[in-house]
Amino acid sequence: MAEAQPQGTGPQGTGKAAGGRSAQLAHTGLRPGWTTGACATAASTAAYTALLTGEFPDPVTITLPKGQTPSFALAVEELAPGRTTAMAGVVKDAGDDPDVTHGALVRATVRALPAGSGVVFKAGPGVGTVTRPGLPLDVGEPAINPVPRQLMREHLAEVAARHGGTGATADVEVEISVDHGEEIARSTWNPRLGILGGLSILGTTGIVVPYSCSAWIDSIRRGVDVARAAGRRHVAGCTGSTSEKVAVALHHLPEDALLDMGDFAGAVLKYIRRHPVERLTICGGFAKLSKLAAGHLDLHSARSQVDKGFLAELARRGGADEALAGAVAEANTGLAALQLCTAAGVPLGDLVAATARDESLAVLRGAPVAVDVICIDRAGMVVGRAEPRGPGEDRQGSPQR
Repeated sequence: MAEAQPQGTGPQGTGKAAGGRSAQLAHTGLRPGWTTGACATAASTAAYTALLTGEFPDPVTITLPKGQTPSFALAVEELAPGRTTAMAGVVKDAGDDPDVTHGALVRATVRALPAGSGVVFKAGPGVGTVTRPGLPLDVGEPAINPVPRQLMREHLAEVAARHGGTGATADVEVEISVDHGEEIARSTWNPRLGILGGLSILGTTGIVVPYSCSAWIDSIRRGVDVARAAGRRHVAGCTGSTSEKVAVALHHLPEDALLDMGDFAGAVLKYIRRHPVERLTICGGFAKLSKLAAGHLDLHSARSQVDKGFLAELARRGGADEALAGAVAEANTGLAALQLCTAAGVPLGDLVAATARDESLAVLRGAPVAVDVICIDRAGMVVGRAEPRGPGEDRQGSPQR
């Protein structure tokens, strides 16, 4: 379990800003936790250190993408004779989030490879394997997402440089496993997505943001209040940290104009309907915003699903023939549907963004708010945009007559 951090250095941060994402997190009063990706990074760092030095660091400290430096106590460790392999494991602490992987033991087993091999990832017991296209990993790859992979590579390279590994990068096989992971995965969407054999190793920030519906919606309202009190005329509701970065890069918004919307699009729209601002940007992942486009106001995977039939209909409106529309309807994921349309020159991302914008305006019920929408992929690339439109304007932005 991760050690407690001093106040102001933990995942929520305390900061001095009156609004924005960090203030919203603090307002909920909920304790954040650590992703499986952060746990795997800590475990692999400890295991590789032991492989090179014969000693396991305990606790092991890692640096997350936003600069936090949590420390993790080792729950298990094992160094094979002759240092042929080393294994370390940490217990995932999801904080106050009702995460099905809370308390799971995440293990990393590290083996040395010949110089020049780089870091090779392997799915151990309880970690799934990708069997269908449409995910950010190739078919046949272990279900260890790109950001955790990069985080592990960086930490292993640091260990190699410090303790005499081969070259500037580590040359090792890293096998990640999760005790009882295959059983836990039955409570997730992994089997339906074609990730078989266990869990995915996830996380873009390393931090599990805890969600209590009532606390989070209340924090959204306070975020709107703070933005209005500061005189902000343009705010952005973002589904996560990656979309927040995109919104800031495109619109240069200050922190107190950022709303951590999460899955609660309806909460943002309904509160801004009663407490309007001049402009609202909604920025989020393509799949999540396709749910908003389809009329869902709660974007959580447990309460709404990507409707591939709906995406197929949008694709038809964008010029897709029946063969492409049928392929979109049968796609494994929203991302796979987007990729099919992109390859065929059908602007599905823009169509989703525009439809999500119009659904948002319908919820706003004529409130004096202009809305624009930005859809991104998992890497933070913009894959669809809809320009600002306010009440009384048609889809081209012209006043209705």
